[in-house]
Amino acid sequence: MATATETPVRPADAAPARARRERATGPRHHDSAGPLAYALLAAVVLASVFPLYWTFVVASHGDNSVLSGATPSLVPGGHLLENVRRVFDTVDFWQALANSVTVAACTAVSNVLLSSLAGFAFAKLRFPGRNVLLVAVVATVMVPTQLGIIPLYLLTTDLGMYGKLSALIVPALVSAVGVFWMRQAMAENIPDELIEAARMDGAGALRSFWYVAWPGVRSTAAVLGMFTFMFAWNDYFWPLIALPPENGTVQIALNQLAAGYYTDYTLMLAGVVVSVLPVLLLFAVLARRIVAGVMAGAVKG
Repeated sequence: MATATETPVRPADAAPARARRERATGPRHHDSAGPLAYALLAAVVLASVFPLYWTFVVASHGDNSVLSGATPSLVPGGHLLENVRRVFDTVDFWQALANSVTVAACTAVSNVLLSSLAGFAFAKLRFPGRNVLLVAVVATVMVPTQLGIIPLYLLTTDLGMYGKLSALIVPALVSAVGVFWMRQAMAENIPDELIEAARMDGAGALRSFWYVAWPGVRSTAAVLGMFTFMFAWNDYFWPLIALPPENGTVQIALNQLAAGYYTDYTLMLAGVVVSVLPVLLLFAVLARRIVAGVMAGAVKG
């Protein structure tokens, strides 16, 4: 039994109370993806994954069945291991994999480290000519790579690096795109007050970079490292010039598989399947940091 002091809440009283809450906190939005959004997302995922799946399907069949004239099968065959074994018997693919891993890993690590240091200097340190130097660095992006091939070839030859992996690693130790990328990340994610506080506590520039700035841009650095690794891994033009065929990278080895009177697509695509495994493994390891780095600016504003 209700006491005399209790006042029952009528439905008419609930509406003004709800209106007051919405004016104070704002209306509630229930954003959810509709069927069209899921359909478009599924189409994009399918279009992105299908070429890799088709490569795997062709590599798992034998005797160039893709050129037999029959309707192509979308079901993987049972010859993948046999074709992979043929790849390693045809060319020195182990050596090519080792060369590509060495070049891509060295350039990725050096680009992350040197670009982060340069980005920190351009974003947080004050020195004469800083803006002019930054513009000069960014301006080098507009120079086509092909224009520098001949001077780079002459330079690596004079330094005794021609035919060695150092001819690929040294010119790619740092990039203008990486410097600009990390400079923007430092400027947007690291407040100047944190750097000033570290300096007041007696930290120098390197300690301020490592203990204050670096933790805030690790996700962005992971994205830069992934992109640099992929670029070095997929590079074909300069390794074709700087290295002999018997000591080439993965892309040179794939080109050797495609050479001949006719192209054995099952053999070549089996090599492609093997060549993409290190990149997929690296992405799986860095997936969380890469997604965090890509989405870092999506929640601002």
